[in-house]
Amino acid sequence: MTIAVLGASGMVGSRVVREAGARGHRVLGLSRTPVSEDPKVIPVAVDVNSPHALREALAGSARPHGAAEAVVLTVRTYPVDQEFLVRTTRTVLDTAAELGTRVLVVGGAGALRSPDDPDLLVADNPLYVPDEVKVVAGAGVAQLRACQDHGSADWVYLSPPALLEPGARTGHYRRGTDTLLTAADGRSRISAEDLAVAVVDELETPGHARHFTVVHRDGHLPA
Repeated sequence: MTIAVLGASGMVGSRVVREAGARGHRVLGLSRTPVSEDPKVIPVAVDVNSPHALREALAGSARPHGAAEAVVLTVRTYPVDQEFLVRTTRTVLDTAAELGTRVLVVGGAGALRSPDDPDLLVADNPLYVPDEVKVVAGAGVAQLRACQDHGSADWVYLSPPALLEPGARTGHYRRGTDTLLTAADGRSRISAEDLAVAVVDELETPGHARHFTVVHRDGHLPA
């Protein structure tokens, strides 16, 4: 399929681009300053603040392979800008709904339920989210709400576990729904490489949940 990755130069986006390309998919690497030496990746410059530019990038009328069949949204801002994140998410959902394109949003762990208290979001649980990162966690919650409030887009929201960082690609992970997952050692983590595996798996074989999470599978991720 043809997969557009928005935020293709970031930690998660770059790994989704690599994973999708390695599986033989055509990849549109969307970013402000796109660069790619991979012949399977088509770099596309796009400003996410422009709905028209985004539509042109996803519609692909000037490309031989046409429109993207799915778009993966991996955009993040540092420092966090919740207004920008929510606005960008709505723009992607609006455009994708118009074009009939599936959307996979790589969101935040804060939108998950706490494993010890299903009525408490991770974003509001000091066991997982100290005060200095509450703003980041809250932005992920707002992003999920923007998806849930959208009436017509075909979207799915993937929350990573508590810790997401570059690491090994094992190809193994455990999938859950909307509650934070932990491993046998009590830690909640996954490599960005294995999160990318989960992203492409979902695009190839969609699940039934609109909101899901993953965690590394015990015995497969190096300490």
